[in-house]
Amino acid sequence: MPNSPWMFRVGAATVTVAALAACSDGAAPAPETPDRPVAEPLVATYDGGLYVLDGTSLEVRQDIPLDGFLRVNPAGDDAHVLVTTADGFRVLDAANARLTDDTFTASDPGHVVPHGENTVLFADGSGEITAFDPHQLGDGLPQVRNVATPEPHHGVAVILADGTLVHSLGDPDNRTGAVALDGDREIARSADCPGIHGETVAADETVVFGCENGALVYADGAFTKIASPTPYGRIGTVKGHEDSPVALGDMKVDPDAELERPGQFALIDTTTNQMRIVALPPSVSYSFRSLARGPQAEALILGTDGSLHVFDPVTGGPVKAIPVTGQWTEPDDWQEPRPTVFTREEAVYVTDPATRQIHLVDLGAGTVTASATLEQPPNELSGAVGHDH
Repeated sequence: MPNSPWMFRVGAATVTVAALAACSDGAAPAPETPDRPVAEPLVATYDGGLYVLDGTSLEVRQDIPLDGFLRVNPAGDDAHVLVTTADGFRVLDAANARLTDDTFTASDPGHVVPHGENTVLFADGSGEITAFDPHQLGDGLPQVRNVATPEPHHGVAVILADGTLVHSLGDPDNRTGAVALDGDREIARSADCPGIHGETVAADETVVFGCENGALVYADGAFTKIASPTPYGRIGTVKGHEDSPVALGDMKVDPDAELERPGQFALIDTTTNQMRIVALPPSVSYSFRSLARGPQAEALILGTDGSLHVFDPVTGGPVKAIPVTGQWTEPDDWQEPRPTVFTREEAVYVTDPATRQIHLVDLGAGTVTASATLEQPPNELSGAVGHDH
């Protein structure tokens, strides 16, 4: 989480923005650097490129053509975003709306985890972990630290404030648990997290991973398993907040479903090591891009009814439901666009691919305060999240 506050001053407004036109021969135009920095930069992907938006006005400051399925993640500072491409993790200078050629090469690039003074990249195809100080971005690639895991797998890793590296364990066919390391010294290990996926850091540097039968927690040098109250309880996405000991996770309970559209979610209390399952209103579901945390650690679920549902993370009680988009259904293909929520300090952003819109939501007032219409349906949404030295 950022150490310095982001400032958002947005009144009620709706704007329409136009994408840059392609050259007549089909070649992409060379993007020009904006004449002023982009405030609180956001980055939305679409089929064929990236939009860099001003986070206060929602104005598109740059349209960057780029082929392939693109993923975007905060790089860990207040200016950059990492774009996952087929070659690796490419550095986008979001503050200046400029896609650099700097790339952390990776075989089958996967998760990006910024935390504190370290950002950690995981290459699924090799099992290699790459760590760097995100505040060294800006003038070529920073110095990196590489760590090899025993076998390639769809993995994830994080470095804590004391330097502890915690990473998943598995092989190309199965993922089983996690290990914590102090340099070459093993601190703790657990094999009790089948299908380990997703990671977050809650209060007091507590790491939470999702499992197919609950959650795995690392704190104070030891792993603790928090079992799901159901025989099968798959958590694949977890969202934490530095001020809350409770992590928010999705929850799927049908092991035979090809695509389960869950009607419940999990609240994982790392102080009591207990899990609470909370039901959404009848007929409301969500996707893995629906989960986020509010500025006061509220648990946020963007439901298929088009509302942003706000829950108390301690009691699980509903606080409010804010209408934002129309009704929607999670697509069968996970790479296809669907409404997505992204939060940063006081700001809550929601995309609606059906209308090609992005909205800024005021949680306190329970209203949409600004909207913009894009030329292409937005897919993934992220932004610069971090602090400047």
